[in-house]
Amino acid sequence: MSLTLDEARARAAVISDVSYAVDLDLTDPSADRFGCRTTVRFRASAPDTFLELTAATDLEVTLDGAPVDPAYDGRRLHLTGLDGAHELTVQARLPFVTDGEGLHRTVDPADGETYLGAYLGLDVAQRLFACFDQNDLKAPVTISVAADPSWTVLANGRAVSESGGHWEFAPTPPIPVALVCVVAGPWRSVRWEHAGLPFGWHARASLATELARDADELRAVTEACFDHYAEIFEEPYPFDSFDQVLVPGLNWGAQEQPGCVIYRDEMLPVGRVPEDLRLLRASVVAHEMAHMWFGDLVTMTWWEDSWLQESFADYLGYRVAEEAGGYVGALLGHEAGRKPAAYDADERRSTHPVAAHPEDVPDVAAAATIFDSISYAKGNSVLRQLVTWLGDETFLRGVNTYLTRHRFANATLADFVAALDEASDRDVRAWVEVWLRQSGFDTIRVERDGDVPVLHRDGVRPHRFRVTALDGTSTYVDLADDPVPLPQLAGLAVVPNSHGETFARIVLDEQSWDAVATGLSGIEDDLTRSVLWTMLFDQVQTRDLAPQDFLALVERHLPAERSPSLVSTIVTRTLGRVLPLRVPHESVAEAHALIAAACATPTDDPDLAQAFAGGLVATQSDPALLRGSLGSLTPALRWRAVRRLAEVGAADVELIEAERRRAPGLAADLGAAAALAARPTPAAKAEAWAVASDPAVGNRMFTAVLGGLWSAQQADLIAPYVDRYLREAPSWSERGAGFAQVVGQARPTLLLTDAQRALLHEQLAGELPTVLRRQWSDWADDLG
Repeated sequence: MSLTLDEARARAAVISDVSYAVDLDLTDPSADRFGCRTTVRFRASAPDTFLELTAATDLEVTLDGAPVDPAYDGRRLHLTGLDGAHELTVQARLPFVTDGEGLHRTVDPADGETYLGAYLGLDVAQRLFACFDQNDLKAPVTISVAADPSWTVLANGRAVSESGGHWEFAPTPPIPVALVCVVAGPWRSVRWEHAGLPFGWHARASLATELARDADELRAVTEACFDHYAEIFEEPYPFDSFDQVLVPGLNWGAQEQPGCVIYRDEMLPVGRVPEDLRLLRASVVAHEMAHMWFGDLVTMTWWEDSWLQESFADYLGYRVAEEAGGYVGALLGHEAGRKPAAYDADERRSTHPVAAHPEDVPDVAAAATIFDSISYAKGNSVLRQLVTWLGDETFLRGVNTYLTRHRFANATLADFVAALDEASDRDVRAWVEVWLRQSGFDTIRVERDGDVPVLHRDGVRPHRFRVTALDGTSTYVDLADDPVPLPQLAGLAVVPNSHGETFARIVLDEQSWDAVATGLSGIEDDLTRSVLWTMLFDQVQTRDLAPQDFLALVERHLPAERSPSLVSTIVTRTLGRVLPLRVPHESVAEAHALIAAACATPTDDPDLAQAFAGGLVATQSDPALLRGSLGSLTPALRWRAVRRLAEVGAADVELIEAERRRAPGLAADLGAAAALAARPTPAAKAEAWAVASDPAVGNRMFTAVLGGLWSAQQADLIAPYVDRYLREAPSWSERGAGFAQVVGQARPTLLLTDAQRALLHEQLAGELPTVLRRQWSDWADDLG
């Protein structure tokens, strides 16, 4: 019963002046349910409406001080007899969850401490309190919480009272209910003041050492990004505090709750922090902070404009992390890690414009499917092209008009275009029609007129980008209908879009291709190499490059790669995309051996060594070498090595349990579960399946167990479970859209047989939950 566009429009037309007071009773975190009392003040211009409240028990409702008994179907409270201003009070008990959608409960096995976090989002606010669960009924929210007096409790507003296990928080400005936040537990905190506001970073008690280790860096990047946004945005930071909490069990990488951002706490690892994670973490900090303006201050009206929030935050996240935070190389994470996924997404049947029409998103369940690589990575790339095309000053002038005009309100694509159009003398509306309203992407081809490279465009969009010759010479080019010759680069191999300024496939001429094939790792510029690796990934996906030829390029160039981020990205995408989609299971062992050999590269650079170690422990088949490496690995890589030992039959239950006891905690429990599932025995697979298929399994445990269970080198052993996954996953996905996303992402990581593909298509022909259908449809398209 997901809210439809028509229902949202009808309700927004008759409901106004909404505010909430939400009182949560979290004093018994070991119970099945928590108490919630919500007071909703609103004005109605029609007699009937409804609020959302999911899975409530012990329901008591009063309207304007009088008890009422509204119809309740487990999801909606239906009200009648309305006229004018009203005060509705809803008292209920709601379930704690372990799937990341609602008030999520985690018990940390490191110390037995309990942590609670309201992880909201699409159709999820109603799992915390009674509300009008739609974006364009923004409202002030006042939170109060009763909990263990020894805990720390945080919410969107600044705490105005803390006494005897009771916390009161200041009312927020108008915010969407999907972004309400409450987190509670014995957090360890680093607090300070900056720009006249209280700031804080918070993490589980068992991560106190890691928080102290990274505190200076986390504070520095927070302040640098905050000060940069204060400089480029005319609207001041719109909230009264800024807390950032590293939480367990979050389905997303992070969420932009106003004044209280939450991040998955894998971003605070034990041991040395890999370079690619440091760059990603800084980019995500900048991304979520950008949302304080794009999404929190100004919010999309309906979900078709999710790009107005996500594309902007993604673009600014990488840009500001590098420009303001000093994280040189942050953009590599986008160009090599995320942009390839956007090209893949834009060629599937499920593709959609960056800016869809409202009617293309008929309900919130459909909206969950467009928080994807198009709304994030393609939208980011398109905005980067817009800035390149308009100029930074013009772009920011339009952005500031948009933010000021719609502060604490809702907006649409038309509102953003109007602001840009006022700021620029260029034809912004025509640009929007081809770039934002049309799906797909253009191709930029290099041809030769004698020795002169000539650029051609197959498509309809104007492009401005850099062209770099392999001798390091570069020039900017505007490419539209007419070919562009480059006489200044005569005789040279060239790479168009060499810094990723536009979103387009690149096809090299024979001379340039030959030079890249032999000299890729010798190219000095990291971004140019990342763009070329993206080209190679694309060619494997489109079958223009055979997987064995791609692996030969990995064998040749990965050992000489100088960027730890690129090493990690190349290995991750090769193992996660190329092998499962293009390499038959009987050839996987050979591919693993090739990758392991490429990663066995000696280096004095500790970041590079760690990146190579990640590839090595995932692919090495020699138990002695794996055991010998354990002492030199970070805890995360050590668990990956133990899992690989189990996968090749060299780690039994006793070894895995002894490893778990070395440093007990969430990571150890998950690492052990994955390793146990990886063992190549029928009993191990049956035990793993029992854990994953338990209706109460937590989201992290589910992912860990299935991640360990699937192994292309155990294709015959796991074949029955591929069939069971395809048959049973639809029922698992009924827990909610977020868990359905987790289920779809945990699909088998091997090339399916003809019979397995037939079963996948059979399931797609039937009834499936919306989010899982999108995941599986994309999987089928990727398999070809």
